Amino acid sequence: MVLEKVSSVEERPLKLVELPEPVPGQGQIRVGVTACGVCHTEIDEIEGRVLPSKLPLVLGHEVVGRVESLGPGARRFKEGDRVGIAWINSACGRCSFCLKGEENLCDSAKWTGKDTDGGYARYTLVSEDFAYSIPEGFTDLQAAPLLCAGVIGYRALRLSRVADGDILGLYGFGASAHIVIQLARHRYPNGKVFVFSRPGQKEHQDLARRLGADWIGVTDETPPAKLDAAIDFTPIGLPVREALRNVGKGGRVVINAIRKTTPVPELDYTDHLWHEKELKSVANVTRRDAQEFLPLAAEIPITPETQEFGLEDANEALVLLKEGRIRGAAVLTMAV
Repeated sequence: MVLEKVSSVEERPLKLVELPEPVPGQGQIRVGVTACGVCHTEIDEIEGRVLPSKLPLVLGHEVVGRVESLGPGARRFKEGDRVGIAWINSACGRCSFCLKGEENLCDSAKWTGKDTDGGYARYTLVSEDFAYSIPEGFTDLQAAPLLCAGVIGYRALRLSRVADGDILGLYGFGASAHIVIQLARHRYPNGKVFVFSRPGQKEHQDLARRLGADWIGVTDETPPAKLDAAIDFTPIGLPVREALRNVGKGGRVVINAIRKTTPVPELDYTDHLWHEKELKSVANVTRRDAQEFLPLAAEIPITPETQEFGLEDANEALVLLKEGRIRGAAVLTMAV
């Protein structure tokens, strides 16, 4: 499914085309894709808020499949191994960020489905250093959302600095948040989780309740107690201000998004930032995030809620995601 030009998602711009099978280069592997999650970042790419490095482009960065062939020098995997591919596709390995394990900040990093063709296809390529073994307990369908929604959620939770006994606020309850609540319940059993969603999102609220939310409200509501930390998963600016209003002294708000479709509203220093409150962005993911999260997800075990679509239905999945009508995570599956 190829994106040829920036467009609105409602125009259903992805086109099903035949492309040559890609040939892996030095240190790369070719993966036969079996499933690929659908992420809000793809909406941002299609609509031009995150500009693709090339067009036409195959989107998709929550990729699960099997190694089909090895490029020169690739030795980490063998043909037939099941692997996952996340947003980061490669990095230079030499800059100060890479040497600190912060490949997500590397100026030369390449991003799956943005700088390279991604997983909305039968085949894709990746540097073997940025492919990950998938634990046996997950089906391909379940594993796909773990590669972005899960890994980036894990990073956001880690950066929130929440501790056991704290109150964590989750703004937006889609693919990533429904995994994070399961992580938080496992790691911080004495804490509480408050969930904020759009008005009328009954299915999201029901899922949050089933997964153990202690309180559920809408974005501009005041919860029954101050938050110690909050994570904003939404594509709009308003929840940033609301989260800062609702965290207590010394609280931290983490923004788990690449772009916002609307600006963050004006902040009042006293109401939103005083008392040593902090605002922290999340910039993509590192190898460490995936390497730590995937085994932990299997240990818990995390159970992703998924809605399955065929590859040819990618446009429909994206429209439903934009409208907030996906329960859990949307996943494309390939006819093999």
